[in-house]
Amino acid sequence: MRMTRGGVVGLWLLLPVVAWAEDVPETQPVEEERRARDNAWRSLMRLDATTLALLPRAGFGPDEGFLQVEPTVAFERGQDFGLNLGAPLRLRLWRGGAGRGLVRREDWDSLSDFGQVVRGLKLGSDDAPVGVWFGALESYSLLSAHLVRRYSNRSNPDYHPAGGFLTGTLGPLYTQAFVSDVLGARLMGAEVALDVQHLLFGHPDEPGRYTLALSAVHDWGRAGGRAPSVTLAHLDGTAVVVARPDFEAHLIAGWGGRPGEGGAWGVVVGAGADALTPTLDMRLRLEVRRQHGGFRQGFFGPDYELARFRAVGPDGVPLAEALFPDGYSAFGEAEVGWDAVGYGGLYKHLKLSLGAEAFSWGRFDVDGRVAVQLFARSLEVALKGLGMGMGQSGARYLGAAEARWRFLGGKLYAMGTGGTLLFPTSEGTLRPGAFASVGLGVDNAR
Repeated sequence: MRMTRGGVVGLWLLLPVVAWAEDVPETQPVEEERRARDNAWRSLMRLDATTLALLPRAGFGPDEGFLQVEPTVAFERGQDFGLNLGAPLRLRLWRGGAGRGLVRREDWDSLSDFGQVVRGLKLGSDDAPVGVWFGALESYSLLSAHLVRRYSNRSNPDYHPAGGFLTGTLGPLYTQAFVSDVLGARLMGAEVALDVQHLLFGHPDEPGRYTLALSAVHDWGRAGGRAPSVTLAHLDGTAVVVARPDFEAHLIAGWGGRPGEGGAWGVVVGAGADALTPTLDMRLRLEVRRQHGGFRQGFFGPDYELARFRAVGPDGVPLAEALFPDGYSAFGEAEVGWDAVGYGGLYKHLKLSLGAEAFSWGRFDVDGRVAVQLFARSLEVALKGLGMGMGQSGARYLGAAEARWRFLGGKLYAMGTGGTLLFPTSEGTLRPGAFASVGLGVDNAR
């Protein structure tokens, strides 16, 4: 069942070594060649040098300028091991002010910030009994994804933790446990899925067709800024109704709540479909949800690292204390990766990720990202955006764009990025800002 067991594969964005492969069809290697390729070591060396400007909005403080130098070193061997190290070093060019050093202090002022040096560490894979992964969590979902969905642990621009998750299989049990910050007491949780068919009738030909899963997530709120703690739990059932090598369709239902909070519960029913071909990887999901007493599915979502300080809306309170109206919602999600070559790399000609939820009381949430490669992969353009609480007062909007153009054989590239930011403050408010960056980079990926 790819939707359930795709955690390691879906999040392993470690090595862009194959991102710039030639745009020609590749013949199927013989088994000996494939085995030799899997056992071979691959590496990536990269260095970016850009200017970075952090710009205030609505008169919130002075602008700041930096020279950003970002080295990257990565190694990979087969599907079971990979290591990616590197971090941006921001050297101040202007507007230092009193107490401002050469290096931007906010990037390294807590133990958690040193986690950003590990961009990715992979041990094991989906095919192994145990797999471990450490690094930045971007659009992370915990298995059934009814508690943690499309979550990013880097939404706070002054908080740079390394997260991690562990997957394990033991007989009819499949487990995934995660932490958002391996160096701090923050968000952590786990989900245990039971293969009912395996339990009752022995090992099936198609594992994961009928599962029951229990998940629980707790936020300690002690790293990346103090915020109220919160705990949620959810019970899910999944039945795969169509199972073919290149297509799967399933039905889902679940119930969740906040332990210790009477009357806080939610119910969900829905359906999903996965398609996998040599050139297309597509996942779709549609759900109808009922929320009551302040509980909601997807509580730990793409906006959570900001909402934990100040939830969307006019009340100005943290998400754990915010009132959430009782009602219904419809949620849809699409994950699409398409490549004209079908070489199997992580970077595609088109990658689209989109999630949207419409509530019966007038609120609408949406977040997404799209990236395209053009001109024989020499140009890559990416756009991402987030809108939370649209249709209500106090809505939140964030957006960013990035372009990367390779020339001189692809080893040298020019890049530019820009977008909006929200900086949490010690008073529990969010200070609006923007950023812009341009520069050059070089690597041996091509």
